[in-house]
Amino acid sequence: MRLTKFGHSAVRIEHDGTTLVVDPGVWSQRESVEDVDAVLVTHEHPDHYAPDHLRATDAPIFTIDAVAAQIREGAPDLVERVTVVTPEQSWSVGAIGVRAVGELHAVIHPELPRFHNSGYLLTTGESTIFHPGDTLTAPGVAVDVLLAPVCAPWMRVSEGVEFAREVGAARNVAIHDKVFSAEGLGVADAQFSRFLEAGGQEYVRLADGSDL
Repeated sequence: MRLTKFGHSAVRIEHDGTTLVVDPGVWSQRESVEDVDAVLVTHEHPDHYAPDHLRATDAPIFTIDAVAAQIREGAPDLVERVTVVTPEQSWSVGAIGVRAVGELHAVIHPELPRFHNSGYLLTTGESTIFHPGDTLTAPGVAVDVLLAPVCAPWMRVSEGVEFAREVGAARNVAIHDKVFSAEGLGVADAQFSRFLEAGGQEYVRLADGSDL
């Protein structure tokens, strides 16, 4: 299994001849979608959903109904490639198994409406990878690699640390990291490393374009 970070929340997974990418949004590199077999989108916010990136591939798009509605309204040329998924639905993209996890975006502010969001649990052979999107909803099963949000308007760093502890993955790869400055990310990385590594969990924040 090869995992490549392509900026913010965009992560590309390659396994046994199958390649997919999750959340190639506006803060990610467009090359993340090159030659992929599928694109998964967790929710409609532009840092996760970018129509121009989706136009750079002919791959099928798996996403929730709220994103499908955005596509119908603003990018109708993509509609025929969209498959709408629902919570707990399972399917396969070639050699990679996928399960949709959760239903709602984390609370941004009590006075704002809740958005919908689906995390994706990916199975590559004997390994599992979890991309939560913008939520702190755990998948309820053992996870080998957590793609862990580290900074967001809807999350304190301490909440991100506790979420990673709850999931309990041996390896934690930072995502959702374009919100803080370099200095702020240094603080967040130090806190994630301090608490996770004390419990035997690995934490790493990959540079854009780097592999795990």
